[in-house]
Amino acid sequence: MATMNISLPDALKSVVDAQVGSGQYASASDYVRDLIRRDDENRRKRAEFERLIQEGIDSGVSEKSFDDVKEDAFRRAKAHGAPD
Repeated sequence: MATMNISLPDALKSVVDAQVGSGQYASASDYVRDLIRRDDENRRKRAEFERLIQEGIDSGVSEKSFDDVKEDAFRRAKAHGAPD
């Protein structure tokens, strides 16, 4: 595992210390690793979301009514395991 040293303002160090002190994280390194993993996952989700938005824009205007589109969206969501 690589080592990296970072500098934090006192206010951010207090946040890290509080998270470690709460027992949720074993160390500052654990907390920072978790933040980086979550940030990476959020970036991937946002990129996919933006791709889907562009796909929708590129698909053009639908001839379906709003209610038809809404019903189709709910049906697809349910098929993918979304709660009722």
